[in-house]
Amino acid sequence: MSEESRQIPVTTDQDVVRVRQLVRTVAVDAKLSLVDQTKLVTAASELARNTLVYGGGGTVEVSRVRNEIRAGIRIVFADQGPGIADLDLALTDGYTTGGGLGLGLSGARRLVDDFTIDTAPGEGTTISITKWCR
Repeated sequence: MSEESRQIPVTTDQDVVRVRQLVRTVAVDAKLSLVDQTKLVTAASELARNTLVYGGGGTVEVSRVRNEIRAGIRIVFADQGPGIADLDLALTDGYTTGGGLGLGLSGARRLVDDFTIDTAPGEGTTISITKWCR
């Protein structure tokens, strides 16, 4: 269940900075630990940059969420770009096409608690990540 949500268009490098700032603010407000804040901001930065560079821009939605037992932050990155042709390869540890933080999708996935990706060649990509409060 979503409590509150903010959406940012990602069309420039400055928008990636705005995503990082928003995620940090929401993470602090949600009382994530400093380590978890850093992990979430790092993953969000990598995925926002991917949205811009590989997806041609898109949107990022940051939401406070709650389930039956805990609260957290969910971030959804969506673009209408070319999609990911070889998702298995893209999710391989160490795989990167360069230009980002070097984490790649697998690195971003390791930094969060929940990670889902929906992509198809020619249909864009949507990635949802969640970091739960401990």
